[in-house]
Amino acid sequence: MFTHFKNIETSFRHIRRFSYVLVILCALISCFAVYSSLRYAADFRSHIYILANGKALEAVTSDRKSNIPVEARDHIKVFHEAFFNLDPDDKQIRATVTKALYLADESAKKAFDDLQEKGYYNSLVSGNVSQQLTVDSISLNTVTYPYAFTCYATEKLIRSTTVTVRSLVTKGDLRNVSRSDNNPHGFLIEHWETMENKDLSTQNRQP
Repeated sequence: MFTHFKNIETSFRHIRRFSYVLVILCALISCFAVYSSLRYAADFRSHIYILANGKALEAVTSDRKSNIPVEARDHIKVFHEAFFNLDPDDKQIRATVTKALYLADESAKKAFDDLQEKGYYNSLVSGNVSQQLTVDSISLNTVTYPYAFTCYATEKLIRSTTVTVRSLVTKGDLRNVSRSDNNPHGFLIEHWETMENKDLSTQNRQP
């Protein structure tokens, strides 16, 4: 009889241990399920679907910090192209320079005013000269804020008879501002100045 009770007690002990193990396993499975659900929800929120030409295109969102180098360099490139890509047309010059001035502070406005006072834009129009700029490279320091940059570019002055190639080097700082239609990257160029703008070569155009 005592042996029978002992067997029952042993069985209860085994059942209790099994119950503990089962409860722990259930808790682990529940925690994993909750974690997986939260991770899936976060991953789902990071995807954006854009409708273009009747097709849903997937775009993935990311934080601004990871995009700073890309957005900053594009901001600098867009500014320089708008400021220096000019045709012999008053309205075109006014429109592109105005676009550039939204991306920079008064240092760019001062450079524009100086060129205007010197009659630079009038000479482009009267001489039927087109100015084209190609950004070669941009050195950007994102370690310290505001972000210092140096832009290396090549300019072409296209006249009816010649093409003059110039090297252009500018520098400045970038600080964060609110995004807008006129400033989609949310940066503002400050303390912008031209370090070098010299002729490299002049070639005659073929008639």
